[in-house]
Amino acid sequence: MFYDLNLPYSPTDAGLARTLHFSHELGFNVIALNHSITGKLPNEIACAIPSPLLFKDLPRTLQILTRCTLHLTETHQNARLLALASHYDILALRPTDEKSLQLACSSLDCDIISLDLSIRHPFHFKHKMLMEAIKAGKKIEICYSQGMMGDSQAMRNLIGNVSQIVRATRGRGLVISSEAKSAMGLRGPWDAVNLAAVWGLGQERGFEAVTKEARSAVVSAQLKRTGWRGTLNVVYGGEKPPETVKTVVNEKGATAAKQGMPSKATLNGKVDAIAGTKRKAETEAAAGAFNGGGKPLSKTQMKKRAKLEKMAAEAREKEQSDAVVTG
Repeated sequence: MFYDLNLPYSPTDAGLARTLHFSHELGFNVIALNHSITGKLPNEIACAIPSPLLFKDLPRTLQILTRCTLHLTETHQNARLLALASHYDILALRPTDEKSLQLACSSLDCDIISLDLSIRHPFHFKHKMLMEAIKAGKKIEICYSQGMMGDSQAMRNLIGNVSQIVRATRGRGLVISSEAKSAMGLRGPWDAVNLAAVWGLGQERGFEAVTKEARSAVVSAQLKRTGWRGTLNVVYGGEKPPETVKTVVNEKGATAAKQGMPSKATLNGKVDAIAGTKRKAETEAAAGAFNGGGKPLSKTQMKKRAKLEKMAAEAREKEQSDAVVTG
């Protein structure tokens, strides 16, 4: 499946339906409609993209997601990122300077870090900073349409910025999107892979950027919103609750009582009583036999009798030995 996770949404765009159809014809299976927010967040946060869309005759095999891209300009927006993320399938941040980029890579919770690559940034993309974001599960987005549809300066900036990002990330954790405002700015998935190869990204990494890495961003965003500390779902394994087990046992006992059969507890009690009586009789018989059939002896008396018998046996042996010596 091929992904395009950045297709700008505007309620007044009459050509959006045509763009969606053309994107599907190019081979994309999953498309994210993007709503951009610049400046202060509104007091009441809600998804600006209607679901389902008002367009008719959209391809059934085309999966459409909702995305919000927040332009980072003020630090007080950070506290409401969680509330904003709960209304969209994907949350992306677009830093405007090095400080906001450092903040987005380190502490802010988002799914995608999207940079405007058609302009010249006054800072360099550092390996340590971008890899910190990638290790945290965030993806770095490369959008090609703004540079390709702009002037020659925008195209030069796009190529230079992409080369820096590829060199800083070693080609890992990258997502390629279009950010096309019309159907003219769209390119097919394999065209995007070839463009990335020209700009320094290997063909294998470029293919992963429109398939595996993009899917990872979507799945990770979904787990953040539907899971709780890594728990996805509690699967019922067919275990019976304790009350149900007790009820089944009681019902079996009641059925046996109605049929005139003794219950399991009654049978166990009778068996224990018989075994106890038998052990007691055997003990008393052994003790009585040891006492000549009279009253059973205590343990102390039995020890004394054994000691006396031992002494008597030793005395008899001594007498016999003396007699042999004398004879």
